[in-house]
Amino acid sequence: MARILACGAFLKNAACLLDTAAPLKPLWSAQHGDLSDPAACEALEQSVRALLAQAGGPIDAVAHDLHPDFFSTHLALRLAHELGVAAIAVQHHHAHIAAVLAEHGAQRDVKSDMARPVIGIALDGVGLGTDGVAWGGEVLLVDGAHCTRIGHLSPLALPGGNVAAREPWRMAAAALHACGMAEQIVPRFAPTVAEQAARTIHTMLQRGLNCPQTTAAGRWFDAAAGLLGLNVRQEFEAQAAIALEQAAARHLQSHTLEVRASDWLVTPDGQIDVRPLLLSTLIAADCHDPAAVDEAAARFHLTLGDALSAHAISQAHIHRLRDVALGGGCFFNRILTQRIVSQLESAGLNVLQTKSLSCGDAALALGQAWIAACTVAMGDRPSSNPAVALVEFD
Repeated sequence: MARILACGAFLKNAACLLDTAAPLKPLWSAQHGDLSDPAACEALEQSVRALLAQAGGPIDAVAHDLHPDFFSTHLALRLAHELGVAAIAVQHHHAHIAAVLAEHGAQRDVKSDMARPVIGIALDGVGLGTDGVAWGGEVLLVDGAHCTRIGHLSPLALPGGNVAAREPWRMAAAALHACGMAEQIVPRFAPTVAEQAARTIHTMLQRGLNCPQTTAAGRWFDAAAGLLGLNVRQEFEAQAAIALEQAAARHLQSHTLEVRASDWLVTPDGQIDVRPLLLSTLIAADCHDPAAVDEAAARFHLTLGDALSAHAISQAHIHRLRDVALGGGCFFNRILTQRIVSQLESAGLNVLQTKSLSCGDAALALGQAWIAACTVAMGDRPSSNPAVALVEFD
């Protein structure tokens, strides 16, 4: 048995106290929002101390996100030091899948270390990977505290770093560059963002200046929305992805689409590459034709869903598993979710999703706590960085 305090991540933060002696009743703090707000940070600290007061006994560990700069990480390390217990770092997407398993009652097996392995598909906007790269389009093999990355979306550059997540035209420019069509960046985007801005991004991409990589599904959605002219700059979170989903829904209300297997490929190292789809459909689409834009948006959703599902099905067969867990904020997208669930179930697999909990970061602390409980139950005490020690690569 283990009693774990988990401090959550950065966005939509909430903390959680998990006692595996009462596995179906984790204690939650209020949702504090994003930890860029000092008031949210103060509220989080008050909440975790209130949870400790309700713990009913000493805790065994404090869990936190792998990212070293989050306030939640700093708080977890400080509390662990105060309490004389282990601080256990948990990779973000591993925690997303673990939150699904915990809600489905898999934590009942923690004390006997019998939670069976699953394939996980974790899709969101960002989460630090064990290689220091921003992940978010991941296929994982999750076996309790152990997690192996067995596939991921091919990386895109983030021109300008985090600002690219707020300006989908930058992600569209990165997609053009990735497709070997960088010469289109200036003529395509200068009319809407000004020529100097378009030229600057073109130069940055060509020279690799301030262009960190990401595998995040959310950024691929931004790139698609930018290529189709649906969103240039986001005024609120996921605005571009919502616009892309709405366009896809308009088309699918009255049309069916046959997905072309030639629109994606999987490399030998497990990279799921949808650049063929961009070249065949999105880049060539007439952005002034609403029907063409809606069709391209629909094809993007269905192709991305099929590509991820096909790889997950293949890995399930290789590893002789029947359960696939889906986690991460991109699963708020109904079209993508329904497509992936349909494909997996048609292949005879059992799909696990969150039920009453959010599929996004608001439920992440439960996944952190569950993984830390597995770690404690196994007697693992990785000394420096538990997540790096426990996440493996094929």
